[in-house]
Amino acid sequence: MEQFITLFIALIVAAVTYGTPLLFGTLGEILTEKSGNLNLGVEGILFMGGAFGLGGAFYYEKLASSPNGYVAILVGLFFAFLAGAIASLIFSFITITLRANQNVTGLALSIFGTGVGQFMGEFMRVREGGYVAIGNELKAFFIASPFPKFLQDIPYAGKILFSHSFFFYLAIILAVVLYLYLNKSRSGLYLRAVGESPATADAAGINVTGYKYLSTIIGGGISAIGGMVYITTIAGCVWNHEGLSGVGWLAVALVIFCTWRPLSAIWGSVLFGALMILYLRLQISFIPTQLYKILPYVVTVIVLVVSSLRNNREKQPPAGLGLSYFREER
Repeated sequence: MEQFITLFIALIVAAVTYGTPLLFGTLGEILTEKSGNLNLGVEGILFMGGAFGLGGAFYYEKLASSPNGYVAILVGLFFAFLAGAIASLIFSFITITLRANQNVTGLALSIFGTGVGQFMGEFMRVREGGYVAIGNELKAFFIASPFPKFLQDIPYAGKILFSHSFFFYLAIILAVVLYLYLNKSRSGLYLRAVGESPATADAAGINVTGYKYLSTIIGGGISAIGGMVYITTIAGCVWNHEGLSGVGWLAVALVIFCTWRPLSAIWGSVLFGALMILYLRLQISFIPTQLYKILPYVVTVIVLVVSSLRNNREKQPPAGLGLSYFREER
């Protein structure tokens, strides 16, 4: 029994670690989609966030005379957010101002962002004459828990509640703030109105273009942080060209799974994190590894079908999602 509890706790801790990057990616995409913009370029945005976030922290460590771990985290967060925001600004200009097809533009951004991230990683590798990695001293800050050791040492509960990296708790705070913003603030109500019916919102005097631009840019920046978190907590602060492959698409699937609700994304990300590593913890000889890896998508499809059958409006995507707004047709 003791061994089972130990394995179960280890699974939860690992699930949280793998789920945290997904949580950032999902929260950013929820904010974007609530405005009616469907940005399928999350995969590319995560690659850019991972490369630029790691690069920022790496060069800060290299250039600073006495680098500080907390400053390294802030530098990484800043450059990751900036990379995602710039990529989303490009997406916004093409889809909102030029009114191009959002699906095609998102897929193009996914390919473009992946290429930019990999180019940046290769550029740093060639420039430095070897692999790009943050030193062990600073690396410890990225994976360390913000809680004191006596809380982490509480039997069972300590590992589950207090042993995770700073980024997990930051993501939880972000999810709560996003929930309050969307449901308890006037600005959040305006944003949801823009996503549901931009023509009605425009007629009511709401700046549709401004809300779409801001939510998409900020949402892209938040998603990009997920890429940096993956590289610094899971990939060991070392750039890996294929390390982020598929993570962005899982984040898009998680948006559907949690039915566009930020608080549901918290437990949903942990569940998806568990499904991502299940093949490492529960190996069955006659089940191929590939079947384990498609589990998150299978669960998402099931949830999507069930939500559609129930016809619950609260669990449906914004009515204007993926549709360009032509003011002339109002």
